[in-house]
Amino acid sequence: MQTTNPSGRPKVVIVGCGFGGLEAARKLQDADVDVDVTVIDKTNHHLFQPLLYQVATAGLAAPSIAAPVRGLFRGQKNITTLLGEVSGIDPAARSVQLTNGDTVPYDHLIVAAGATHSYFGHDEWSTAAPGLKTLADAFEIRRRVLLSFETAEITADLERRRALLTFVVIGAGPTGVEMAGTLAEIAKHTLSGEFRHIDPASAQVLLIEGGPRVLQAMPESLSVKALEQLQKLGVEVRLNARVTAIDNAGLEVQTGGGADGAPVQSYRIDSSCVVWAAGVAASPLGRMLGAATGVECDRAGRIKVEPDLSLAGHPEISVVGDLAAAMSYAPGKPPKPVPGVSPGAKQAGRAAAANILRRIAGRPTVPFRYADYGNLATIGRNSAVVDLGTPFGPLRFSGRLAWLFWLFAHAYFLIGFRNRIVVMMDWASAYWSFQRNARVVADVQGKSES
Repeated sequence: MQTTNPSGRPKVVIVGCGFGGLEAARKLQDADVDVDVTVIDKTNHHLFQPLLYQVATAGLAAPSIAAPVRGLFRGQKNITTLLGEVSGIDPAARSVQLTNGDTVPYDHLIVAAGATHSYFGHDEWSTAAPGLKTLADAFEIRRRVLLSFETAEITADLERRRALLTFVVIGAGPTGVEMAGTLAEIAKHTLSGEFRHIDPASAQVLLIEGGPRVLQAMPESLSVKALEQLQKLGVEVRLNARVTAIDNAGLEVQTGGGADGAPVQSYRIDSSCVVWAAGVAASPLGRMLGAATGVECDRAGRIKVEPDLSLAGHPEISVVGDLAAAMSYAPGKPPKPVPGVSPGAKQAGRAAAANILRRIAGRPTVPFRYADYGNLATIGRNSAVVDLGTPFGPLRFSGRLAWLFWLFAHAYFLIGFRNRIVVMMDWASAYWSFQRNARVVADVQGKSES
């Protein structure tokens, strides 16, 4: 079956409804030029990924950070939404193929398919150490965390119990730091007094990082502050530690062998709950599109784009977000790589849509310019680090003020007024009671749904 466009207006197809795809669609809502827009996504919801770890750690319910795609575009009469997975793109025919056999033609295409986990060539680790990119991932991690405590309660063997109460997070970027800090809070505060045969506070939370410091994308001074705050929460941080193997019973770690000449040492950590936060790779759609258009991809699978975010030789195709190896072009400055963060995806989505409207109107496109507003990361209760870019130079702070700033910034950018209110109420309740009210596992054998 082929979806056609009877209106005769230019047809824009957007693949993916993450931050980049959503902003592109919104930009096309009030366009001076009439266009028909089709948004294709393999899920029926837009996900606010920066708070996904809170679903995984039972702090928020899934609807608090996810919104139905159809509901988001209810008022945009020029937008059609399709639930489907893209299996191919035919640049010659200007069409997108779906796994169900349908074909969706386009005049202009924006590909915003996002990223997935990268296990650095060890995809077999994924079953033992799930990553965190989707709601399904969050449900699985939440299930493993909660059931580790439940199983430890009924386990008499002390070695087995120790492994059940050892939680390992691999990768000390923002997701890893936030996950480790929250796990420590759950063990020491949330579950206090709820078990009779174990002390949840005795749980060990390890954060494994292959580099020399946590939050390496941030200034070193804030990395030091983050490390101090993690240690204060009880998280054991192991730096310059490389994971060499993972199985269902734990992982192997190697240290040493660096430029300092330290001897290579290997050891094992027995753990029943390992979370992967170490690597990100572009959606496989990037390499698929690169092969179809002859455009090169980088090592992470991101496709290289022109200054206006289009593909060389295919100006009708734009790529944004984590799928694009994009550069920022500020006047009078050398091009700089665009970081793989949500503000970058949002800005690129709006820019790509604006350039499509320029092409339709017969005007020249403009290079993409990324405005870097800084980085935020929360570590736990009253603990966070903030690195902001201001006209007067960088503004950096940590501790309670940074934590409050992080809270309000994330609530502000949530989709929908109701989501903001619900999240703020949940956070306020958790702050005063130390409780996390989404501690529900629907299926102890498989993935929970909530």
